[in-house]
Amino acid sequence: MNKKLNDEIKTDIYRYYGGHKIPLITKIFHLNPGIEYIITLRKTKYYKTKSIFLYAFNRLKLDLLSKKYLFQIPYATNIGSGFYIGHFGCIIVNSRVSFGSNINIAPGVTVGQTNRGPLQGVPTIGNEVWIGTNAVIVGKIIVGDDVLIAPNAYVNFNVPSHSIVIGNPGIIIHNEKATQHYINNKASK
Repeated sequence: MNKKLNDEIKTDIYRYYGGHKIPLITKIFHLNPGIEYIITLRKTKYYKTKSIFLYAFNRLKLDLLSKKYLFQIPYATNIGSGFYIGHFGCIIVNSRVSFGSNINIAPGVTVGQTNRGPLQGVPTIGNEVWIGTNAVIVGKIIVGDDVLIAPNAYVNFNVPSHSIVIGNPGIIIHNEKATQHYINNKASK
């Protein structure tokens, strides 16, 4: 593995455990679906152009994990360091979505494409964004840094940095420390 991939995996592990090593019991019994999935996703993306054998192995593993855990986050998705999948449960992400660093994503979340109208396209998500259970984020929008998207929120509009979005339709509330105490063990950007 190259240094960049190794560093990304270390920061993902740090987000989960506050250190750079996965506890042995977690490794043996596969106790954490989120970290298992994101590490496999990163390896699949890396090996796509490096080794057909390692790519095929990791791609197969990623497909199996996707079916097992119901995470539909394609390896082509642009994901910054410190990605945290909070719990087991269906998560759907379009492959063209871009995530910054230190993202928390909960079950039931959809981050997807709008096929028509002025917002046709996919979202770009900034750094330190917490996305709550069953939130829907769609369209060619930009979600700034330090944003908390509340559970069940529907977001199809740009969200400025330092904001909380609640409700359906979503309402923006300015907050300078929107994700304080929500995003633990932050990885450096």
